[in-house]
Amino acid sequence: MIINVRLFAGLRERAQTSEIEVDLPEGSTAAELLDALADIVDDTRCVVAVNRHYTGPDTVLRAGDEVALVPPVSGGAPVVSVGPEAIDLSAIAAQVASPRAGATVTFTGMTRDVESLEYEAYQQMVIERITQICDEVAADHGLIAIAAAHRTGTVPLGEASVVIAASAAHRPEAFAGAREAIDRIKAEAPIWKVEIDGADRRRVEGQLPPSS
Repeated sequence: MIINVRLFAGLRERAQTSEIEVDLPEGSTAAELLDALADIVDDTRCVVAVNRHYTGPDTVLRAGDEVALVPPVSGGAPVVSVGPEAIDLSAIAAQVASPRAGATVTFTGMTRDVESLEYEAYQQMVIERITQICDEVAADHGLIAIAAAHRTGTVPLGEASVVIAASAAHRPEAFAGAREAIDRIKAEAPIWKVEIDGADRRRVEGQLPPSS
């Protein structure tokens, strides 16, 4: 199968093109795509994005997928992902890596005590809102970079529903930034959840988000 792969930043410069075709066997994974592009990737840490969501190395690629190689971002521009795919903690942490960072803090929120959680999001609004939160948190705490991912749909017991990663020159800023980001996302992002335990379903309601 032919996979069209978008390239950015240093990867684009190295390949001298913004998009490349890769011929892979059916059922190939994101890790196998990276292996096939080893000459271009070289020692650059990359995350494979499929259909605009960050994925893990075991994600199976399909012809027609929108695929991109995403190198670490520069500066504090947030990377935000919301969708049903399982969250790869290492991939989110890679988005905030920087030689200027003396500390990187990650937070993982996981399903506990019940069989699963079911998340619903106002998809057209949620990424914009989380991006705004991350922008403000990065500015307030002097972060080098911040990234956030939140799952939608069913999240089984023990799996991550939300991950935050924040990098800064020093520990206090990184810890404070990650803490404020998750607190505000839980309070302000238009995401709702239902606890599922066998035949029991219980909707979890908090407070209304701020109006401004």
